Amino acid sequence: MTATVRAWPPGAATGLGSLPGTDPREAVRLVLGEVPDLPYLPELPDRGAGAELIGRGASVLADLAVEIQPSGWRITARPGRDLRRARDLLARDLDAVEELGATRSGAFKIALAGPWTLAAGIELPSGHRVLSDHGATRDLAQALTEGLRTLLADLTARLPAATIVVQLDEPTLPAVLAGHIPTASGYGTLRTVAATTVEQTLADVLAVVPAGRRVVHCCAPGVPVPLLQRAGADAVALDAALLTSRHYDDLGEAVQAGLSLWLGVVPGTDADISLDATRARVTQLWSALGFPADQLASTVVLTPACGLAGASPGYVRRAMKVLRETAQALHEGADEPE
Repeated sequence: MTATVRAWPPGAATGLGSLPGTDPREAVRLVLGEVPDLPYLPELPDRGAGAELIGRGASVLADLAVEIQPSGWRITARPGRDLRRARDLLARDLDAVEELGATRSGAFKIALAGPWTLAAGIELPSGHRVLSDHGATRDLAQALTEGLRTLLADLTARLPAATIVVQLDEPTLPAVLAGHIPTASGYGTLRTVAATTVEQTLADVLAVVPAGRRVVHCCAPGVPVPLLQRAGADAVALDAALLTSRHYDDLGEAVQAGLSLWLGVVPGTDADISLDATRARVTQLWSALGFPADQLASTVVLTPACGLAGASPGYVRRAMKVLRETAQALHEGADEPE
C-alpha cells in the first residue's frame, strides 16, 4: 500500500457536516469535544434556507449571486436578502470556530457542496438547472473554486495553527453521471455528463486545496471511487451500508494506491448502536478488502453514514462517542505487539 501523508492522525473519527439545532457555538463546542482528532465546521440546517447544503455552497460562490425561488436556489443578477442571509449564517459559524478553537492545532475540516451537486441543485434565471448548460456549469465551478480559495484564506487567518481539510459533498454525482437528474418540467432527465468532464471539473476545484487534505463525500449508491481518486481526492467518504462485494475491487485498488476510506458506519438518525458492533462491522469490511489489520487505523476514518441533522441531540453525542472510541480501539489494537 502506497505511503501517503494525510492531515488527520491515525485512529480518527469525524462527522460529515450537519447537526440538529440552531446555536453555532454549542455545535462547535460539541465537535471540538467529541471528535477532537478531526473536528469540523458544523452545518445547522434547522436555521432555514442558507444554512443547508446548497445554500451554504451558494453563499461562497465568487461573483455569482443567487436568490430563493419557490423551486429552490436560482442565479440572479445581483445579491439580495437571501444571499446576504446565507453569508451571514456562515460568518456566524466561522466566528464561533474562531472564538472556541483559535488556538487549536491539528486538522480542522470544512465541508461544501461540490460543483456537480451545486450545478444540479441551483437554477439558471430561466428556471432550468445550471447542469443543463455546459457554459453555466463551467462558470459555477470557477466561482466555487475562487470562493473556496477565499474561504480557505479566511479560515487560515482565524485558525493559524490548524491544518484545514476540505470535504466536497457530492451526493448527486452518481445521478449526474447516469443521466438521472430531472429536467425543470420533471418529464425528462438531463443528458449524462462525460466522466472526463466530471473528473476534470472536480480536479480543478480540489487543486485549490493542498495535497493530503482533500476529501470527497458521497452517501448515494454508486460512488465512482476511481474517478474521484483520479480527480485528486486523498479520501472518499461513503456509506458503508451501501457497499457490496462488487465494490471491493475498486476500493482495494484505491486503498492500495494511497486513498483513505472514510466509512459511514453508524446511522444518521436515531438507532441502537454499540462500540462492539461498530468495530466488528469495520474490521469485517477491512478484512473483506484483503488488507492486514495493522493498516486499518492509518487508512480508515470513521463517520456517520451521512449528516446528523435528523437525529436527536442525545443520539448525536452517543454516535460521536461510539465513533471516537471505536477508532481509538482500532488504533490501539494496531499498536499492540503480536
